[in-house]
Amino acid sequence: MFVIVGWVVALACIFGVYIAEEGNIAVILHALPFEFITIFGAAGGAFLANNQMKVIKGAMKGLGACFKGSKFSKARYMELLALLYDILQKARKEGLMSIEKDVEDPHSSALFQKYAIVGNDHHVVEFITDYLRMMVSGNLNAHEIESLMDSEIETHHAEEHAAVAALGRLAGGLPAFGIVAAVLGVVKTMGSVGQPPAVLGAMIGSALVGTFLGILLAYGFVEPLGGLLEQKVEDNGKELQCIKTTLLASMQGYAPQVAIEFGRKVLYSPDRPTFVELESHVKGKK
Repeated sequence: MFVIVGWVVALACIFGVYIAEEGNIAVILHALPFEFITIFGAAGGAFLANNQMKVIKGAMKGLGACFKGSKFSKARYMELLALLYDILQKARKEGLMSIEKDVEDPHSSALFQKYAIVGNDHHVVEFITDYLRMMVSGNLNAHEIESLMDSEIETHHAEEHAAVAALGRLAGGLPAFGIVAAVLGVVKTMGSVGQPPAVLGAMIGSALVGTFLGILLAYGFVEPLGGLLEQKVEDNGKELQCIKTTLLASMQGYAPQVAIEFGRKVLYSPDRPTFVELESHVKGKK
């Protein structure tokens, strides 16, 4: 929603001031479709040539997510920490083997289905169950599991940031393609030097629209989307860090109530529930 609002404000200010200063908007509107096809078509072709298909798919998926609200909220994190608390509490009271069925078939587990917000998130459930399975097996110590978690989170981070970097390169190339379109317009104008000054002026103005459009698309549209996608990637990584911190605290011998406090502390402050809020939520889910 804020993406659209931001674009409306930017375009209203740019074109509003231009019209208020008695600029000829007809020149821009006449050249805009052709310049847009030239610039964005060239940039799109370069984007395809510059990236592997998995990165292109990731970028398209990420762009779609930019127009949706963030799924990460205080309510989601309270559900996540409550789920981890219940799992660790069951393991503490009944032994690690008691959660084996929950780990092997989380979709049939009453523990996971009790928390629908995170219990139906494939990536979260997979990350939790993979490391709980290692904890149940007892073959790895806390330091080994922490190293493995760090490697997985780093890999996830690199995969997600490949799309961000691709959008950054696209934004960097758009002004250059705007110059290409403008040069072509100047070449066309030079071939019409016998025309009246008014006609030549309109042709030069149309050519300069290419430079204007390339810069506008780069810094007004593509780069902001890349920045927003990067923020969403960081939010996604923070959730995995929360799970990691909670499970490691449990492996080091801390009680479930203390372990989820470790996890709560790594969350970003706007989404972090207070100690009292989390405690009340956990007690309310018992």
